[in-house]
Amino acid sequence: MGGPDLRRRPHALVLSLALITQTVLLFAFSRPEKLPPMRPLKESPARFGEWVLSSEGIMEKEVLDVLRADDVMSRVYRRSETGPPASLFVAYFKTQRTGQAPHSPKNCLPGSGWVPSASAEIAIPIEGLAEPIRINRYVVSRGEEKSVVLYWYQTPNRVIASEFAAKFYAVADSIRRHRSDTALVRVVVPVVNGDEDAATAAAAHFVQSFFVPLRRHLPG
Repeated sequence: MGGPDLRRRPHALVLSLALITQTVLLFAFSRPEKLPPMRPLKESPARFGEWVLSSEGIMEKEVLDVLRADDVMSRVYRRSETGPPASLFVAYFKTQRTGQAPHSPKNCLPGSGWVPSASAEIAIPIEGLAEPIRINRYVVSRGEEKSVVLYWYQTPNRVIASEFAAKFYAVADSIRRHRSDTALVRVVVPVVNGDEDAATAAAAHFVQSFFVPLRRHLPG
């Protein structure tokens, strides 16, 4: 007598696949991660092309305790004295195996009182890269204030817009490369005189200016 026909028992097939997946994940996550050395984010340049450091942000201990990042940078850059400022925030996580992971701006911004009014993915060409990077664009408002927010997740091999894809690649990289390190990169530029396109253009130019230099401070 032959064994059970899994084609006739879909629940048995699902269970088998789940057990196989669990075995692979347990094996992968039981192996130590490769954590390459990195340069502290605070050593990032004070100038990115036309953008010059205007101020260094200070994050409260309570915020850092919730964030649980291994390295953080919060700065404001300006392209000119009269142009809008660009706020740059980077949070780097050496591993996501212990529950440490970036907090999505989709959750953090509304929690701070910012209300999103538009969201989409946009492509930004970067000099030296064969393909443009695809990142998130949000327009948020709080009272009379309005800002354009660009953000993405950056790993040693890729730039990721989707939160779901970021989690998928964290597992895949843990299995294949024994690494799950990642960084959340966020840029905020205020909207002046209601001109969202101008704010988006300024934010995109800032991203093009700092992307390659900043990458040198994140593990490759």
